[in-house]
Amino acid sequence: MTTNAAPPRVLLVDDEVGILESLRILLKGEGFHPTVALGGRAGLDRLDDGEPDVVLTDIRMPDVTGVQVLAAVRDRYPTCPVILMTAQATLQSAMQAVNEGAFYYIQKPFRNDELLAILRRAVEHRRLRVENTVLKQEIRKRDRTTTVAAIGKSRAWQDALRMAEMVAPTDSTVLITGESGTGKEVISRYIHDLSGRHDDPFMSINCGALPESLLESELFGHVKGSFTGAVKDKTGLFAAASGGTFFLDEIGETTAATQVKLLRVLQQREVIPVGATEAVPINARVVAATNRDLEEEIKRGSFRGDLYYRLNVIALHLPPLRQRADDIPLLAEHFLSRVAAQRGDAPKVLSESARDAMQVYAWPGNVRELENALERAVILSPGRTIDVTALPGRVIERRAEALVADRTPSTPTLEAIERAYIAWVLQNESGSKSRTAEVLGIDPSTLYRKLARYGEDAA
Repeated sequence: MTTNAAPPRVLLVDDEVGILESLRILLKGEGFHPTVALGGRAGLDRLDDGEPDVVLTDIRMPDVTGVQVLAAVRDRYPTCPVILMTAQATLQSAMQAVNEGAFYYIQKPFRNDELLAILRRAVEHRRLRVENTVLKQEIRKRDRTTTVAAIGKSRAWQDALRMAEMVAPTDSTVLITGESGTGKEVISRYIHDLSGRHDDPFMSINCGALPESLLESELFGHVKGSFTGAVKDKTGLFAAASGGTFFLDEIGETTAATQVKLLRVLQQREVIPVGATEAVPINARVVAATNRDLEEEIKRGSFRGDLYYRLNVIALHLPPLRQRADDIPLLAEHFLSRVAAQRGDAPKVLSESARDAMQVYAWPGNVRELENALERAVILSPGRTIDVTALPGRVIERRAEALVADRTPSTPTLEAIERAYIAWVLQNESGSKSRTAEVLGIDPSTLYRKLARYGEDAA
């Protein structure tokens, strides 16, 4: 027993006062810090005072058994070893104790030196488990720097990462917003990996990819015979994600009926499978994401306000890639290394002209578009250097005139301003003319006429 460390805390649980007092005197004299609990119920109450280093408990107690104390300790403090003791030992009870996760099983009466040796081994076992847990966390922290989530030195991205790291240890619901391709699922996995749920499942679903009936079956599960094709019971993703994290992508695409059921899940922490009458409790942290402005959708009546406020406990906004120009070379290096590893080749490098073009381009498809463009460039580049000509045409062709420049521009015509602004909005909306018309506040037919008049430069 080292003298510079705090005495190991041992919780003693027994329903006999004499045994408790004898053990307390013995352990205190041997450098332990014993705490006594008269009976199993008192032992459970003592667990609320904090985690002990070891629990030593009798098995046969009238109120709460030692096996129940063991289960409670394992649930609250997984690294804390539990030693069970009994005067009526059998092979069956010993096997049960081990199967339940006991560190050791000792029969009364026992020799003091035998008990002390077991306790010291238990203390060392816990120390090693704690150190191993800390080491795994440190390794995970180092490993996370190699993921695309942690790549980026821009202020906007660093702010988003800092927020993700702050909320990760909690169980709070997180709503991630941002344009398509900004990395919402990547950040949700980042939160999961840094949380206490990292060893349990990470499940995800794109709410906009499935029709309503199929989406509800995937989310909540169904019972056999609840609809045509339901030939057996199905566990929903909420239940499958128990203990872990469930990522609901494109939550803004859900229908009103599905939103009502999602609200119940968040309020009651339970789901009712399709065709079932009984609720199933769930224990999954919910992270949702959308590229829509849900507050605007609430005003339009297409999204429930009460669901929005349940989802928006922690708001996390991801910046578009055009606001992260300094991160583009770092992301490019990461993607090029990943493609090279997949192909078994040495990583290719960008020429200066290619790098410049990539940093000027607005990347309406954000990180996803960047990754696809680099994969294409690798294939089209026979040598080790990727030249600007290997990039997609949209990256290197003439962009729309900038509305703001470093130098004072000559006075533009009203048509030139309108033309440039339409082109800018069209680019930000990934070429979607319907969304562009909506942003501009004009009828789509009006937009088509203007594009036809301005020609290919604007379109």
